[in-house]
Amino acid sequence: MQERELRALIEEVREGKLPRRSFIQRMVGLGLTAPMASMMLMHEGIAQTTSTIPYKPTKRGGGGTLKLIYWQAAVHLNPHNAGGTKDQDASRVFYEPLAGWDTEGNLIPILAAEIPTRANGGLAADGRSVTWKLKRGVTWHDGKPFTADDVVFTAAYAGDPATSMFTVATYKDIKVVKVDSHTVRVEYPRPTPFWAEALVGSVGNILPKHVFEAYTGAKSRENPAVTKPVGTGPYKIIDFKPGDILRAEAYANYHVPNQPFFDALEIKGGGDATSAARAVLQTAEYDLGWNLAVEDEILKRLEAAGKGRMQFFVGSDIEFVMLNVTDPWNEVDGERASAKSKHPAFSDKAVREAMSLLVDRKGIQEVIYGRGAITTSNFLNNPPRFRSPNTKFEFNIDKAIQVLEAAGWKKGPDGIRAKGNVKLKFVYQTSVSGPRQKCQAIIKDACTKAGIDLELKSVVASVFFGSDAANPDTYQKFWADMQMFTTTMTQPDPQVFMEQFTSAQFSQKANKWASRNLVRWSNAEYDATFKAAQTELDPVKRAAMFIKLNDLVVGDMHVIPLFARPRPYGIVNKLVPVLSAWDGATWAIGYWYRETATT
Repeated sequence: MQERELRALIEEVREGKLPRRSFIQRMVGLGLTAPMASMMLMHEGIAQTTSTIPYKPTKRGGGGTLKLIYWQAAVHLNPHNAGGTKDQDASRVFYEPLAGWDTEGNLIPILAAEIPTRANGGLAADGRSVTWKLKRGVTWHDGKPFTADDVVFTAAYAGDPATSMFTVATYKDIKVVKVDSHTVRVEYPRPTPFWAEALVGSVGNILPKHVFEAYTGAKSRENPAVTKPVGTGPYKIIDFKPGDILRAEAYANYHVPNQPFFDALEIKGGGDATSAARAVLQTAEYDLGWNLAVEDEILKRLEAAGKGRMQFFVGSDIEFVMLNVTDPWNEVDGERASAKSKHPAFSDKAVREAMSLLVDRKGIQEVIYGRGAITTSNFLNNPPRFRSPNTKFEFNIDKAIQVLEAAGWKKGPDGIRAKGNVKLKFVYQTSVSGPRQKCQAIIKDACTKAGIDLELKSVVASVFFGSDAANPDTYQKFWADMQMFTTTMTQPDPQVFMEQFTSAQFSQKANKWASRNLVRWSNAEYDATFKAAQTELDPVKRAAMFIKLNDLVVGDMHVIPLFARPRPYGIVNKLVPVLSAWDGATWAIGYWYRETATT
């Protein structure tokens, strides 16, 4: 479809001549997904017509205890300092944003009274401001009222570099202004096509000003609320043991009628993914298992018990390998992996190209992950409109050897290639996980055949994905040559997702390793293109910019995509959860219920 035709259709929807659903169906017929078509309209200030989630229970409580198992345990409950999904999901039980993303990519109001649109005056025509009307009658778990002051405070708190929150990039350049007690206006310094970032989804959870205002800046980690949250969500904290278990009870004054269905909530952490899968699918000891990254053959055997089923939600999460740009073994100005240093081997693109050729993506997918992996050469895979057609992957040991030989990396007496005094000998780290250790082994075997020695390192997930600034083994520090993990895309727009490779996002000592560019890759063209995409209101041109961003980062080969990861959940029979590939697992946990004779 030509750009002119697309614009004409969008205007027909805006004027009410073409039903929103018809537009989405037409876009799906052209190869887009429904979430992507919905996002196109959202960018144009045209809200979705559906803003509710189906829910059957007619009273609050009576459902007993809802039990979730996370084999990566949460370690704190500050949603703006949650670098890992486990901490984001645990925090989201208590804290809520103004809106969240459903599985179709629609915005669903939570603490907002409605979704801003052009029609209701919420979206400015120039793309420089958004006005949110807040829900009234909402109280914090300590009984204090939720108001615009809390929203204004949250944006200032998260946007203060001294507070060192993971969400700082979302808030540092915007201004949130109180219009009245239950209205705020978000002001952007430039036209902003993706206005639904701040105050929305996993980066948008609102904090109570009266609980957090005494703990800003350098004191942010000292706040008792880090482990004893005071939120507006459907559940109220009972007990939290970091790295182990979280217990909560239904909040009696929750602002959504008849919610939550369950009287209590338990989130158990630790162990491994296979044990978690068994606890849901085989024994039904738990109601839902998060991120069951288990060999598909094992999952199918467990499903055969008939007590639960697997569900996979396709978004744009990606498992990938990072090749460190910096030197993780030598200090510069007292800092390992300093942005001022260069990796002795990976600074040679020939080595990076060889590493990419030595990854058997298809074999890993077929032998290990099955339904839980989709092989890809792209970092950004969904929505489809942003997926690059320009990349490809290849597994070819002989070609890798030729590349290394041509670049002067010769085998020594020990069989390991070297050039000068630099050996191709690397520490390759990831979290403890059966499939990941098997994936490491497959890559190591190919590398050995090519004359590259890999030392495999596995770090307990609660440490690897933790936020302890004193721990040397966190993935944020990346004090190894290579590392592998999955990064999640928590909204159906790639702006926040692709921001992680901008130069401004270097994870380093100065920001307590709380920024998102862990590989510390820098590219001036990437930075300039990303900056332009932030203000490009034309959806076609903006999509082309994100394809270019993907091609730049993938083409430089410090980042090697392995496979897209549909989110794998194990769900016990009769549990009806509300899950989404575009938001956290607990984003709408108040809506969850269990089917009974009365529901």
